Amino acid sequence: MRRASEPAGVTVAATAARDPRTPVDGLNLTAAGVAGRPGAPGAGDTRRARPAWLERLTSVWFVGPAVLVLLTLVAYPIVYTVWLSLHASDGSTFVGLDNYVRMFTAPETRQAIVNNVVWVAVAPTLVTAIGLVLAVLIERVRLSTVFKAVVFMPMAISFLAAGVTFRMVYDESPDRGVLNAAVVAVHDAFSPPSAYYGARPREGTAPTEVAGAVEIAANTGAPVLLPLVGLPQDRIPAEATAAQTPTATGLSGVVWLDFTPGGGGTTGAVDAAERGLPSVLVQAVRDGTVVAETRTGADGSFSFGELASGAYTVRLAEENFTPPFNGVTWLGPSLVTPSIILAYIWIWAGFAMVLITAGLSAIPRDALEAARVDGATEWQVFRRVTVPLVRPVLVVVIVTLTINVLKIFDLVLVLAPESSQDDANVIALQMYRVSFGGGLDFGLGSALGVLLFLLVLPAMLFNVRRMRKEQR
Repeated sequence: MRRASEPAGVTVAATAARDPRTPVDGLNLTAAGVAGRPGAPGAGDTRRARPAWLERLTSVWFVGPAVLVLLTLVAYPIVYTVWLSLHASDGSTFVGLDNYVRMFTAPETRQAIVNNVVWVAVAPTLVTAIGLVLAVLIERVRLSTVFKAVVFMPMAISFLAAGVTFRMVYDESPDRGVLNAAVVAVHDAFSPPSAYYGARPREGTAPTEVAGAVEIAANTGAPVLLPLVGLPQDRIPAEATAAQTPTATGLSGVVWLDFTPGGGGTTGAVDAAERGLPSVLVQAVRDGTVVAETRTGADGSFSFGELASGAYTVRLAEENFTPPFNGVTWLGPSLVTPSIILAYIWIWAGFAMVLITAGLSAIPRDALEAARVDGATEWQVFRRVTVPLVRPVLVVVIVTLTINVLKIFDLVLVLAPESSQDDANVIALQMYRVSFGGGLDFGLGSALGVLLFLLVLPAMLFNVRRMRKEQR
């Protein structure tokens, strides 16, 4: 019996729920009635199964364009490159393995292979290590998003623009090269240049320049005149006064700038408008041995006091004319490869940092906190917990950078000057130079391309195998 407050529809629905055979609003809910409806379980399916050939045709229709592009842009160039590597430079004559023999016997190729080995051994490891350190430190830096953007920004710059930028950074002149300006500033702070660098005696007159020093033969009792030229007026010390010739007692003389501003004056003689050079180190030499030293006064005069009479050689020591330190030749033959690797690290450190940061975010914080609770220092947490947990990401970064480094080309082409490009040569650059740099030897260039492909192939296969293993 239903309650007075319950609507009739509810009672009927409840009754139908208890007994499925009860008709509701004229609908037969029995199993037979349900089964008899079209499309219900147990009913006869009137749809026909699609033929197997039609399924295969549909698959080919979707996969075919991708396969065609792969064959056209990947498979065909590889086969054609191998074919060219077995033929002469114009591709008309079959020469077998001659191009490969030429490739490995040429000193340029051997240098390129050695440089590629250096690149593979140094660049991926350093980039990954720097990226790991930055990724760990960035978690403790305020405004980490801004820091990430700044570090990653070089990846947004083309390698050509980066090469031009670092060409200016590595400029040998401290006035233009940022790196040499910093190096010179640090060097001069500990070893300042001589005040009289560039000064020299007049050509064809006494005194003479010998191994960086200035020498003149002299005798006691006669004043020694040591005129110099080549010193700008703005580099004469402020304490310098008018040059004075000393009285001829013992071994004495004067060092001065033999130049009268505005013209005039007598060459080799002390004129009234000419100033002496103070604090110049003067040595008295006899039989190849320095027997006395002194320094000039404000007027450029000097005197050795009591010396045995006779003949001497008066020498202005080499340290008086030491030129200033002009920096390092970063793009010279000995440093060009490390300098280019440094530019590569600057570009790719942000890439490594971003990938490793993503890996660090997946590390369970409980493991780190447990290590700290157990008394581990931050270095121990980093070395024994963080690095092992993020190792799969580090492998991905190193393998990716190794493949990229083996194909390095544009940075070397832009950064290395013509004078040291042979010393910085790599396989990809050698392939370009042989094929398009004037020789147009497509046979040898194709052999270099095959060599580069074989070097990259193991890293690619390792990457594919790792990805399949992760998917399984």
